[in-house]
Amino acid sequence: MDLFLDVLSSTATKRDARSYLSRFDPRKPSTQRLKDSRVPHKSVKDQENGLGVNLGNLYLPARAIDESPVFTQAPPPRLFIDTLTETLHVALVKIRAPQIVDDVTLQSVGHTLSQLARLGLSCVVVVDSEGRQEDQVLDVKRDGDYRIAVEQADRIVAAIEHHRGQGARRLDSVIGVSAGNERLPSSIKVRGRVQVTHRSLLLAPLGRGVIPVIAPIGYTLDTQTTVPVTADEVVLALTREFAGLQVTALQEEDPHKVAESVKTLQKQISLDRIILLDPEGGIPSTDGTNRSHVFINLEQEYQGIENELLKTAKDSSGKSNHHLVVDVHVRNLRLLQNTLALLPPSSSALLTTPQDAANSGRPLKKSSRSLGVGTRRQRNPLIHNLLTDKPVLSSSLPSSRSRQSLIQEGNLFSRASPMTFVKRGMPVSIIPDPSLQPWTQSSPAPFLQLSDPRIDLPRLVNLIEDSFNRKLDISDYFSRIASRIAGVIVAGEYEGGALFTWETPPGVPDDGSQESRERMVPYLDKFAVLKRSQGSGGVADIVFKAMVRDCFPNGVCWRSRRDNPVNKWYFERAKGTWKMPDTNWTMFWTTEGVETSRQTFLDYEGVCKAVIPSWADNKAVVD
Repeated sequence: MDLFLDVLSSTATKRDARSYLSRFDPRKPSTQRLKDSRVPHKSVKDQENGLGVNLGNLYLPARAIDESPVFTQAPPPRLFIDTLTETLHVALVKIRAPQIVDDVTLQSVGHTLSQLARLGLSCVVVVDSEGRQEDQVLDVKRDGDYRIAVEQADRIVAAIEHHRGQGARRLDSVIGVSAGNERLPSSIKVRGRVQVTHRSLLLAPLGRGVIPVIAPIGYTLDTQTTVPVTADEVVLALTREFAGLQVTALQEEDPHKVAESVKTLQKQISLDRIILLDPEGGIPSTDGTNRSHVFINLEQEYQGIENELLKTAKDSSGKSNHHLVVDVHVRNLRLLQNTLALLPPSSSALLTTPQDAANSGRPLKKSSRSLGVGTRRQRNPLIHNLLTDKPVLSSSLPSSRSRQSLIQEGNLFSRASPMTFVKRGMPVSIIPDPSLQPWTQSSPAPFLQLSDPRIDLPRLVNLIEDSFNRKLDISDYFSRIASRIAGVIVAGEYEGGALFTWETPPGVPDDGSQESRERMVPYLDKFAVLKRSQGSGGVADIVFKAMVRDCFPNGVCWRSRRDNPVNKWYFERAKGTWKMPDTNWTMFWTTEGVETSRQTFLDYEGVCKAVIPSWADNKAVVD
């Protein structure tokens, strides 16, 4: 268990570790394995050297049973159950263009997939051997294309089996193609012409710990003729199968029995991750930082990002092969949108390069003093994501600090962040909409009122009180902010949010004059996340990102008690901080140049000192 615990301690917080163990706990004995009376038990040392994940006695039989005297002339057989009695956690992995990935990198990717299996996440691999310059799918009727698809599948199988473990197996004849359902108007791909025809052939190796590898080859259901299919169609078909949506009900069947059948299928398999390994890396951002999106909240950002990519492709049409690269990103984004729409909100996706997935997690052999790289371990994005359900970097970090964090962790990439973490996520409501009504102190529009029908006031109050674990003095608080609310951000069903005010610095007349309004300070009055959503789901990142990108791109300030455990998170995201003398407050800001503008600094400090807390339980405490 030593190295296993070391992995947890080096890449996850205690909260992340508890969350991972409660869901995947690999210490639970697997209930589905092949009978194997011939394979000797591997030593702990063998396990560590073989997979790089030392799980100690995790997979060895209980000592009392193992040492019981048995009259037999052969090694005692290991008993296993032939049916899935526990939910099997699965990651669906698509590897694009494996033919351009060298053998060493592919073997390291196989190493990582084996590690995921040992840590409780079984993998199913789909091979996408399309070249970047080709818009057409492989024509499996041509011997050459068929051979490429099979050869690349076999390469991946060999790469996985290069490392000790249960191994891998290429599966044929599990993908069927029907004549109908080719063009469905539904935006959610609950049906499709490509489907899994033999569920048992797919689950049998999975249950034994074997990694199935599937080439993009389909067979017609009526004549069993090979027909061209895309790897994306195969991924969607597998997603529907694992989500229990591939059930075909007859008209005479009882709908209640059909529903029970679907529930049974969903209990067998939990598709927790969609992983795309693509030489092009994550979904590129068009913000000029030359990096990929770190995190995409599909509910909020999908349409905007897709439009940006399509515009980029149109603008670069005819310019070398750039538009072809953008087309790859568009297809990846749409595939993640279509798959995650079929899965529970807890499922997520990760898009990265094979080179990053090949990171071993071992200490760097050489250090670069100029970059400050010491003997830290390289973070494998797939392992890190399994343990934390987060990207290696936070999406709300400033771009400069994202690069600095990568260097400090020993993750030196060709681009600042070639990985994209994706969740179906949650909608974000910004009131008022800054794209229609910018949040500026000189705006002639009146301040937002709490009576605005777009605000669910009881839920907003509950969010604040739950997050801070304190009761508001509601009348006092509302009286203070009533005439100065700049806006409100709400994430999901009030799972997170922020309330902003325009504050007048001390000594400035609050008379509504133009001069007074121009001196008003944008102030983050409350930043709240429900306890059950803290540390997971990226709710805080979603709210903070909306604040700095959409609401106050020119900056905002706030304060926090010096002993607030969230301060470390604030320090990483703020442009500057100041521990205000003779107070228990630390001031933060995201505004450029505050430290060089005496007037702005004094206005910020004056506001942060002057705001009086409105808590019902401890109003007398002087902060």
